[in-house]
Amino acid sequence: MNRVGWTVCGILLIILAGCGDGRPHRVPVSGQILIDGKPLSQGTIRLVSENARPATGTIGPDGRFSLGTYERDDGCVPGRHRVAVVALEIINGSAQRWHAPKKYAQPGSSGLSVDISEATDSLSIELSWNGQPGPVVERFGSSP
Repeated sequence: MNRVGWTVCGILLIILAGCGDGRPHRVPVSGQILIDGKPLSQGTIRLVSENARPATGTIGPDGRFSLGTYERDDGCVPGRHRVAVVALEIINGSAQRWHAPKKYAQPGSSGLSVDISEATDSLSIELSWNGQPGPVVERFGSSP
């Protein structure tokens, strides 16, 4: 191979090495979160994998979300994920309102998991107050 051939091969290798972002493969994932059959109107969702960075998304007023792992809406690494949903509203310095039970806020206590194998726009996450009234106001700090 002559000098020009090696130069062209070198340039092609550099170009090919620059393709992709060097991060794990991700697939677009979006869906809706329901609580007792109605859309959860606020909060965040987080999918946590054992061997990949978590994917997160903001929950809109219609309960819809779209996940991002490294950037907004860049998707989720395929695999099994534990799920956390935090639907918390700060009322003031001594109270907050949970729009979904507090147990869902941590992937270890939520009891929720999903398998992501391909792109989807219809991932459905179902939450429940289990007959208890909600939302719940949590007060903290000293009381009179």
